[in-house]
Amino acid sequence: MENWIKGMDVSSLLEVEECGGIFTDQGQPGDALKILKDYGMNLIRLRLWNDPYTADGRPYGAGTNDLPRTMLLARRAKQLGIDWMLDIQYSDFWTDPGKQLPPKAWEGLDADALEQAVYDYTFSVLTVLKESNLMPAIVSVGNELSSGLLWPFGQYPNFDNIARFLSAGIRAVRKTAPSVPVMIHLDNGCRNGLFTDWLDRYFAAGGADFEYIGMGYYPFWHGTMEELRDNMNDLAVRYRKDMIVTETAAGFSLEDYREYEMLPADRRVGPAANAATVENILYPMTPEGQCRFMTELMQTICQVPEGHGKGFVYWEPAWLPVPGSQWANDDGIAYIHDTRPGGNEWANQTLFDYDGNTLPALKLIRDFEPK
Repeated sequence: MENWIKGMDVSSLLEVEECGGIFTDQGQPGDALKILKDYGMNLIRLRLWNDPYTADGRPYGAGTNDLPRTMLLARRAKQLGIDWMLDIQYSDFWTDPGKQLPPKAWEGLDADALEQAVYDYTFSVLTVLKESNLMPAIVSVGNELSSGLLWPFGQYPNFDNIARFLSAGIRAVRKTAPSVPVMIHLDNGCRNGLFTDWLDRYFAAGGADFEYIGMGYYPFWHGTMEELRDNMNDLAVRYRKDMIVTETAAGFSLEDYREYEMLPADRRVGPAANAATVENILYPMTPEGQCRFMTELMQTICQVPEGHGKGFVYWEPAWLPVPGSQWANDDGIAYIHDTRPGGNEWANQTLFDYDGNTLPALKLIRDFEPK
């Protein structure tokens, strides 16, 4: 199967490296991107935030994924012969089903002005990338869009504005990079009703067409592999679009990593995948369980009808629990009005162990042959 994606979201990699993270394969230190490429990775995904800084220039954390830092990682990937996917989030920090905050510079704009801002920003970003010879292979317009974007104007179920905003981004991609395919990305790939309702309403509101349906699938949050399979199979027949499981991960350990983060208990969020959240999933939090998950996931994607399953992107496989690399620092937490502390909540779901050594799932990914 040609052009089958074995992707990795490495948006936090620069921060991990800056905080002292070291990656090794078979005992030999190396560049994480080169190691991942050697294990089959052929695409990286990078999130883009408009302005992830306070008014006086302090970063929010989690990689500080502004355009210059995104370009640094994209250039490193290109130099290694790796493609990349741009995930434009239209926000200054995290977007997900629970929050879709407009960028600070867009506060106070009405729906008409927001539509124009989306177009202008997307056009500007892609123009810079084009002039820098860093054009992405795929552009994801928005991130985890099940509850909309640019709240409150684009909040679900206001599909008139959802369609307007996303179509503006798509038009800008078509104008600057007509050959680059576009993705619409929803979370929770197990919920067929969510996808069909959302996509039907989007197209009914005049939403612009796109090439890829992206979906998230985390087994401890979303459901079973069978539910993911049934959803992908239905979407393939219903919409005739290619699909990428564009966010996924599974754990390899239930051992806490507090001593690696060196944070007091009240300053760390702890692992998202823990004994309570994984109690009912079929994949044990061991290296073997992680391998089993990846095997079944890749097999499921390959079996989507008419070849519409085009691959996966593993989310943050290199987010090591090094001191200083957090999902958000105090400024970031204050900006999104969250109540959780900082710290790393992902280190037991990476593809490197806590010390940065490659895990067995990487060899499995490398050796998997899509059919």
